[in-house]
Formats: sequence, structure tokens, C-alpha cells
Amino acid sequence: MHSLTFDCTGDPYDLGLFWSGLLGRPLADDDKPGDPEALIEDPDGGPRLLFVRVPEGKTAKNRLHFDLRPVGRTRAAEVERALALGARVLADRTRPDGRGWVLMADPEGNEFCVERGDLDEVSDPH
Repeated sequence: MHSLTFDCTGDPYDLGLFWSGLLGRPLADDDKPGDPEALIEDPDGGPRLLFVRVPEGKTAKNRLHFDLRPVGRTRAAEVERALALGARVLADRTRPDGRGWVLMADPEGNEFCVERGDLDEVSDPH
């Protein structure tokens, strides 16, 4: 797999900045505001994230989305961090035992989930 591509009606650079901040990976050095595309490379050789301007808006739920598992943070801290970057909460599916996820959307409406972090505790129902 070479790239995971996000369509966007706004500035690809702005959406790339959101994901750059959320994932802690920089945008390509040659990307600038107003460019028709923006790119985040994976330093470990995994798929790149490519943000491309398109004329049509998002009309339905994503058929593919990221499930993010925070490292060094709780789910609640990661959700707050994502909100500060410009995301919004669509639904909180956290279960009483601590399992589950929070469904969020990036500034263009692309859904992603925040799973429990490595600092979250899960209670044993037994």
C-alpha cells in the first residue's frame, strides 16, 4: 500500500496539519497552504497519508476509518487533545468497564475512533 488518501473540500494543508498534530508526524517540507495536495510520510515506511482537494463534499459515513490507541495517554486525554486540534465528538461508546471507544470527526467530517489508551484501566467483570 502506497498511500491512504483523504478527499477534502477545504485546504489540504489545513487538514494535513490536523492529522500531523494528531499523529505526531510532520507534513512534507514542500507542502504549503493553498497547495492542491499535502502529504504525511511514515518514517517507518508504512503508508503515507495524502490529502487532496476535491470539488464534492462528504455525503456519507466513511467506509474506512482509523482506530487510534493512545500511547502514554488515557483515552480521555487523547480525546481532549483531538478536540483542541479541531476534531469533534460524534458518539461516546465507552463501556462501564472501560472498554469501547469514542467516535470523532476531523475538521472535514472524516470519522475516526479513539480506543482506550495504554494508561487506561479496564475493570474485570468477574
